[in-house]
Amino acid sequence: MMRAAASLLGLTTAAAVLSGCAGDSDAAPRSARYEGIETILLDGDLVNFRVAMSGARNDGDVEAYARCAAAQYALIRGFGFARHVRTTVAQDGNNWRGDAVYVISAALPRGLRTIDAEVTVRDCGAQGIPTV
Repeated sequence: MMRAAASLLGLTTAAAVLSGCAGDSDAAPRSARYEGIETILLDGDLVNFRVAMSGARNDGDVEAYARCAAAQYALIRGFGFARHVRTTVAQDGNNWRGDAVYVISAALPRGLRTIDAEVTVRDCGAQGIPTV
């Protein structure tokens, strides 16, 4: 089953881009197993992230894993920001796969679904979501 998982909030919108707040409900699910990240450079600053996990509660957990991967990748490449383009999520029983595309950039990109990579990586750590 394949679903487009582009949340209206983008899970980190421009309004919440820099908010470092993460409530307990944002923490990684206790049963989550993060099973890997594949990074594919599509074109210059356009990057595809494929993630796999089990024990997700819903699409949002998979989207968060991909977002954490994108934020860390942006930092590794010397960039400070990323803009979410799209994420699709597929579930097969307890196994989940995400396929996300982000544009990475040195300056805050235009759009509503942008992330500050440094803040996001810090939040991911606090939530127990791996970035590599």
